[in-house]
Amino acid sequence: MNCDYIIVGSGLASIMFAEQLRTHQKSFVVISDRSQQASLVASGLYNPVVLKRFTAAWNAASHLETAIPKYISLEKLLGVKLDYVVPIHRVFNSVQEQNNWFLACDKPLLTPFLNPKLVDNKNNSVKAPFGFGEVNATGRIDTQKLIESYRTFLSQMNQYISATFDYEALIETPEGLCYESIQAKHIVFTEGFGIHKNPYFKQLPLEGTKGELITIYAPQLQLTPILKSSIFVIPMEGDHYLVGSTYEWTDKTNIPTSEAKSQLLEKLERLVTCDFEVVNQRAGIRPTVSDRRPLVGRHPNHQKMYVLNGLGTRGVLIAPAMAEALYAFIETDAPLPEEIDISRFSAVFS
Repeated sequence: MNCDYIIVGSGLASIMFAEQLRTHQKSFVVISDRSQQASLVASGLYNPVVLKRFTAAWNAASHLETAIPKYISLEKLLGVKLDYVVPIHRVFNSVQEQNNWFLACDKPLLTPFLNPKLVDNKNNSVKAPFGFGEVNATGRIDTQKLIESYRTFLSQMNQYISATFDYEALIETPEGLCYESIQAKHIVFTEGFGIHKNPYFKQLPLEGTKGELITIYAPQLQLTPILKSSIFVIPMEGDHYLVGSTYEWTDKTNIPTSEAKSQLLEKLERLVTCDFEVVNQRAGIRPTVSDRRPLVGRHPNHQKMYVLNGLGTRGVLIAPAMAEALYAFIETDAPLPEEIDISRFSAVFS
């Protein structure tokens, strides 16, 4: 089999890079054993504002402009609903937070996204005596449906191989790369936290942060917007809500824990007054980087090997732009922005 690209991994980064290849008529195959669950267990939230500090997320406006059309295109391609446009209501805990909100509304980077008119709390099941601030241009991507549907699509096109990638079987040739029966010009690793098993890129400072979510059934809550307090509460179908998320830096397993569940329930009970039932809990390792910027670029010693990783907590928002940047870098020699280029960590390869 001959193709232009091999992609290793099948999460959000993989899908977005595959879409770059597909729309530019490049041939490719995806190889994955589905061992990394960060994209599958993600909330799918896209939000251009850091609501803890009332600041704009990194390149929020441009990333949003790139991302939303991609998800709309994927909805048409796959024939599924993925993008749920929902405002976020930031819960205020004091008059001071309300005042900070008004100040933030006047900042040029935030004005397009923050509503200066405060929203009163009219939901008897929610504790919010100081009301809410509304964030616009926000919503949720159903990442689980996206990943499962895209794998099915690739399988039907004979472009998906369900297998653990064997690094020792990868051979560099004058023409490109050979992997088992596949001849390719380039290989892109999109393995998330699985990068630590990759002999070519494991030196990169991808730390990984475990996050856990719970799903609750709460028919009395009757919540339409997404709530953001010390946790977020995201409306799902059928009176179900996604509640998260935790941050754990030492445990690197995908196993849900009772400690995380207790932490989320304690915060939830401070926010809502109605009864609810926990129906699910899930965990995954976010691919986070020490400087909070993605890992994109070419291996300094292996010119046909590339990485697209480190999307962190805002993968839904930034993945499309990062995939575009890597594709342009490979195919047109367009320089990568310095803040995402792995050359900033060149010392780890020496």
